Amino acid sequence: MFEVIVLAVALSMDAFAVSIGLGAKGSTRGLGLKAGLYFGAFQALMPFIGYLGGKGVLGWIDAYSHWIAFGLLALVGGKMIYEGLHEGIEEDIAAITNKMMLVLAIATSIDAMAAGFTLTLLDINAYLACLIIGVTTFAFSWLGVQIGKSSGTWLENKAEIFGGTVLILIGIKMLVF
Repeated sequence: MFEVIVLAVALSMDAFAVSIGLGAKGSTRGLGLKAGLYFGAFQALMPFIGYLGGKGVLGWIDAYSHWIAFGLLALVGGKMIYEGLHEGIEEDIAAITNKMMLVLAIATSIDAMAAGFTLTLLDINAYLACLIIGVTTFAFSWLGVQIGKSSGTWLENKAEIFGGTVLILIGIKMLVF
C-alpha cells in the first residue's frame, strides 16, 4: 500500500504544478474545487485504463513486465523532469473555462495511464489504488490553486521535477526488488 501512496503523490505532481499556475492566473470562486474534481477524476480513471491494458497483456510479457514497468515509469518521470525544467502549458492559459480544464485534465493524466500498468505488478486492489490516486490528486490540485493564489508560480516546476524523480525511483525499485 505504501507504493500506491507514493505513486499517487508522484502522479499528482503534474496536476499540482498546473493548479499552481491556474491559481496564479485567476482566483475565481470555486477554482480549487473545479481543479480538484477535473484533475482527480482523470488521474483516477487513466491508471485504471492502464491497469486493464496491463492485465490484458501481462500473460504475454510476464517475464519482461518489470523491465517494461521500469521503462514506462522512467519515461514518464523523465518527461515530468524535462517539463519541470522548461516552461509549461499553463503559461499559455488565457481564460479558465470548462473546456480548457478538460484539456488540462486529460493532458496531465495521460502519463498516469502508462503508470497504471505498474498496478498489475503490485498485490493490491486496483479500484482502491485508483481511488487513492484520485483523492490524492484532488487534494494536491486544490492545494495548488491555493498556493498559486497566494505565492505565484515559483513552486510549480519544482513539483514536476520532484514527481518525475519519485516515478523513476519507483521504477528502479520495481526492477531491483
